[in-house]
Amino acid sequence: MSTIRIKTALLLIVLTGWFSTAMAQGLDAQPQAEVIEVKAEKMNRNIKCTVVVPEQYFDADLQDDQYPVLYLLHGAYGDYTDWNKKANLEDLASDYSTIIVCPDGQDSWYFDSPVDPSFQFETFVSKELVEYIDTHYRTLRRPGFRAITGLSMGGHGALFLGFRHPDVFGSCGSMSGGVDITKFPGKWKIDQRLGKYEDNKQVWADHAVINQIDRINPKQNIIIDDGSEDFFYDVNMELHKALMERKVKHDFTIRPGGHTWEYWVNSLDYHMLFFAKAFDNAQ
Repeated sequence: MSTIRIKTALLLIVLTGWFSTAMAQGLDAQPQAEVIEVKAEKMNRNIKCTVVVPEQYFDADLQDDQYPVLYLLHGAYGDYTDWNKKANLEDLASDYSTIIVCPDGQDSWYFDSPVDPSFQFETFVSKELVEYIDTHYRTLRRPGFRAITGLSMGGHGALFLGFRHPDVFGSCGSMSGGVDITKFPGKWKIDQRLGKYEDNKQVWADHAVINQIDRINPKQNIIIDDGSEDFFYDVNMELHKALMERKVKHDFTIRPGGHTWEYWVNSLDYHMLFFAKAFDNAQ
């Protein structure tokens, strides 16, 4: 046999082995994380979001399976890429068989701004985005299989939307959330969304999480935590006290830590476990 034929035969053997291994490892599998753009009809513009699906989403034997969804919100001055940079969302999505969606909140505080029509994020997250995800992904399309949580501004946003829309989110949570914005006038662009505090005190009060408690559905699953060194510690304690006075069922934890990614990445593990249990008990 010539040298050329020997080399060709060896190359074919190598390529065949590589191809078989690649197929076994799912070479043709789609990436778990992708960036999408969703049309926000009320704002008449597109909003970017990161979507992370479980690894098993692409398993040929599981193509009929549907999944619960966690909407995971970032904080002020952040964006839709933050959580996927800091936490291993792909592993968490796979471990808990949950689709994770991270919308771009754009320092909106997740309100429908009464002063800026280009910032209508309550409608976007609680209605337009949920409808898009349910249409384009294999989701379990009932409130009991939807959760929403986030950090800082996103913690405020998650409880604000969760409390106001129990027909959409059966579970909600907050990590280091700014749950009473009235205590922080002039901070984090809130006045750009609601107007100056001095001239719009009632508007600010109407958009504070601590004033949404009467909207809570008693069947909702609620988890709230904060670090003992966090500057939102006092307002979170006040929210906990108000929930206790009204006998609203919720998990509340204070752990050592400040307003840091180290705290939030650790906290996310607890939230994922909490929501997984809620999904297991959902109807």
